[in-house]
Amino acid sequence: MATIETRRNALKTMTGTAGLALTGTWIGAAFGQIPQPMASPNAPTNQNAPAGLDLPESAKQSKAPPNTMNQEQIVISVQQLYKLASDLKDEVEHTNLKTTLPLDFVKKAQQIEKLAKQIKEHAKG
Repeated sequence: MATIETRRNALKTMTGTAGLALTGTWIGAAFGQIPQPMASPNAPTNQNAPAGLDLPESAKQSKAPPNTMNQEQIVISVQQLYKLASDLKDEVEHTNLKTTLPLDFVKKAQQIEKLAKQIKEHAKG
C-alpha cells in the first residue's frame, strides 16, 4: 500500500510541475514576453535577391587589375616553359630509354618544374 501512495504522490508532483510550466508559458505569451530569435548576420537583406547579389559594396569590390609587367613576365616564362618541354619531348623520342635514363633528362625536368612553380607564383600576384 505504501508503494501505491508513493507512486500517486510522484504522479501528482509531475503533473503539477508540467501544469505550472504550461501556465507560465501561457502567461508569458499573454504579456508578450516570449523571446524572439535573432536574425542571422549572414541572412540576405533582400529576400528576392539571388544569393550573393545583395552583398555590401565593400564586399563587391573586385581585385585590382593585374600588373602589365607581371603579365609580360608570365608570357615570357610560359614561352620558356614550352621550349624546355618541347626540347625534352624531342630528346625522349630520339633516345632509347630502355637502357638508362640520362641525367640530362632529369635536370631538364627539374628546370621545367622550377619554371612552372615560378609562373604559378607570378600568376598569383
